[in-house]
Amino acid sequence: MDLSPEQAAIRETVREVAVEEIRPSAAESDRTESFPEDVWDTLADLDLTALTVPAEYDGFDADRLTYAVVNEAVAYGSLAVATALSVHSLVTSCIAQFGTERQREKWLPQMAAGRPVGAFALSEPGAGSNPAEMETVARRDGDEYVIDGEKLWITNGRRSGVLVVFAKTDPDDPESVTQFLVPKPAAGLSVGDPEEKLGLRASDTTSLTFDGVRVPAENRLTEEGRGLAAALHILTGGRVGIAAQAVGLAQAALDEARVYATKREQFEKPISDIQTIRHKLAEMATTVRAGRLLTFDAARRMDRDEDARMAASMAKYFASEGAMEVTNEAVQIHGGAGYVAGDVEHFYRDAKVTTIYEGTTQIQKTVIARELLGE
Repeated sequence: MDLSPEQAAIRETVREVAVEEIRPSAAESDRTESFPEDVWDTLADLDLTALTVPAEYDGFDADRLTYAVVNEAVAYGSLAVATALSVHSLVTSCIAQFGTERQREKWLPQMAAGRPVGAFALSEPGAGSNPAEMETVARRDGDEYVIDGEKLWITNGRRSGVLVVFAKTDPDDPESVTQFLVPKPAAGLSVGDPEEKLGLRASDTTSLTFDGVRVPAENRLTEEGRGLAAALHILTGGRVGIAAQAVGLAQAALDEARVYATKREQFEKPISDIQTIRHKLAEMATTVRAGRLLTFDAARRMDRDEDARMAASMAKYFASEGAMEVTNEAVQIHGGAGYVAGDVEHFYRDAKVTTIYEGTTQIQKTVIARELLGE
C-alpha cells in the first residue's frame, strides 16, 4: 500500500497490540458495557493518545496517512477503543487548530499523555445530520458564557475530563455556532446514564445536559459564529479516521472467516473448498482492499493540503457500507456458530454504527454529489 518504512513499522506495532492486548478483552468489555481503561493506558504509553497533538506540545504529530493506519490497526482489535481514540483526537485537533497559545499549553501536553480524555459535544436531540439546527445556547455574561442545552450520543461522555461544546451565541441565528472548551466536572453539567446500544457496547456513550454552566470567555475556541465551519473542517479528517476503522473491522471479520472456512468441514472437506464460500471470501477481500485504497487516497490528499471533502466522504461511505457487507458475510460463513456470541457476531453489531456516526451514509452521498456537480 506504499507506506513508508516508519508507517509500516507503526502499523505492525499497533496491529500486534490490537491482537495481543486489545482483542482479548473486547468480548468482556462488550458484555459488561465497560470501557477497558487499561487498554487506554497502553495506547497512551505508545503515544497514540497524542496522534493529533503537535510535537511542540509533546505530541506525536501524525500525518493523515499515519493517522489512518493507526485507526485501522486499533479497530482491528476493538472498534469501541478506536472510536474513543478518534474522538479524543478530534478534541486535540480542535485545540491545536483553533485554540489560543494559552489553551494549547494548558491542555495539549496533558491530553497527549492520555488524560484528561476529550469528548466532542456536537449532536443534539433535534440536530444530528444538520448541526445548524442545534438549540444549545451560550449567552455572554460579562467575562463568562452561560451554556444551556442538551447533547446526545457523546462518546467518552462519562470518562472525559474536557469537552469541546458547540453552542449558538444567538438562539435565533443558525450562523452563530461557536466552540467552547468546558472542563469537567462543572457546576450545572450533568452526565446521563450510559446508552444501551446495538453494538459498540464498550464505548462510553452518554447524554450531557448543560444547565447554566459557566465558562470563562477565554475558554471560547473560535470567534463567535465560526464554530460550525470549524466543526465541518475537523470532521473531514474525522471521516478518514472512521473509514480506516471500518476497514480495520472488516479486515478482522475477513480474517476470522478465512481461518474458520479452512478448518470447518462439511461433506468430508473444508468449506473453503466449496465454490460459494470461495467466492464470498474473494468478494470480501476485494471490498476490504478497495475501502483501504479509498481511505489512503483521502488521507494522502489531506497530507498534500488538497480539498479532500469528496475523497473523505467517498472513503467513509464505501468503507462503512463495506464493513456491513463483510461482517454479514463473515457471520454467514460461520453459520450457526456466527450467530451466537463471539468475535464475528460482535463485529457484525459494531459495523452498523460506522454508517451512522461522523455523518450518515446518506450525508456522505449528499457531499459527494455536491462536489461532483460543483455546487
